[in-house]
Amino acid sequence: MIEQEIQKLRHFMDRVAGNAVTSIGYPFAKGNNYHELYSLLRYPLINLGDPFIESNYQVNSFAIEREVVEFFADLFRAPKDDYSGYVTNGGSEGNLYGLYLARERYPEGIVYYSSESHYSIPKSIRLLNMKSIEISAGYSGEINYDELEESMKQHAHLPVIIAANIGTTMKEAKDDISVISDMIRKLDIEHYYIHCDAALAGVYLPLVEEDPTFDFKKGADSIACSGHKFIGSPIPCGIVVVKKKHVENLAHQYVSYIGSLDTTIGGSRNGFTPVVLWYTLKQQGRDGLLRSALESLALAEYTQNMFQELGISSYRNKNAITVVFPKPSEFICKKWQLATREDYAHLICMPGISKEVIDHFFSDLSKELHAAYVCK
Repeated sequence: MIEQEIQKLRHFMDRVAGNAVTSIGYPFAKGNNYHELYSLLRYPLINLGDPFIESNYQVNSFAIEREVVEFFADLFRAPKDDYSGYVTNGGSEGNLYGLYLARERYPEGIVYYSSESHYSIPKSIRLLNMKSIEISAGYSGEINYDELEESMKQHAHLPVIIAANIGTTMKEAKDDISVISDMIRKLDIEHYYIHCDAALAGVYLPLVEEDPTFDFKKGADSIACSGHKFIGSPIPCGIVVVKKKHVENLAHQYVSYIGSLDTTIGGSRNGFTPVVLWYTLKQQGRDGLLRSALESLALAEYTQNMFQELGISSYRNKNAITVVFPKPSEFICKKWQLATREDYAHLICMPGISKEVIDHFFSDLSKELHAAYVCK
């Protein structure tokens, strides 16, 4: 590599490092060190097909991937020895997979999803050519249960497929699976499937809530979460856990070329990310993840107090690390990489974001407010 290209690479790396410091608007944890895994990058570590069935290709991380799936199956209170799943390329693939399984089980089913759902939900519905109905959400971002019930009642002759939010994109609102399950029973709907998009909150809610309202015990059929968000993988990835009976509908997809079943979306999958997730889970365990969650929740509370001191209104859902506030100037939004919608923005108190970084953000915001006041 010539010197000019080396300099270009160094400038790029410096820019990434600088931008990472002021990234508080998107849910990516920081600070994990994976240097012990670097030597694995020399190998074509690829997972082909279902991780619970060994394939002809042996340079894989299936054994470790199964441990990762087992950890999340236990976290989500899945039935013992009656679950399946795999490490995906991210939460969007997990959502696509959950809806794919639902469609295979109930081809005539209607997907009910919230107006606050992640964009991957309607995108997956289009890709799978499924019938769907969008349900409005309240101010908090939680789905409108009355509207959902009325809509299901009108289409009670068709199977119900629920795409529930366990932490919406902008306000980190959670749909209550217990309420939805009771509603389905009340309407005497026999055929239904509940998928949970728990991309951000799915990792830590089961640790901070004594009886989570979204897991398999509460009626979920599949749950997807991200590995590059709260856990902090440097490479996008996710985990999807499903009831085994749903995957068995795909059992016809045997591929002789790999000598295994391919029950996944992607086929050839990244074999490195399961190791990254496993490494973090083994280092931190439940106790370490809980500490990170409590620290993030405390930082979110501190952030709300700082907004209050400046006389700025803010909003935060219960057990959320996302703080919503009026959209500031374009300069603040760009520097701090804030996610915005209409007239509001949010910041997310992810693991690895320090109180000092939040103070720096408020210093910028305070200077801008002062300058605006002086101009008046």
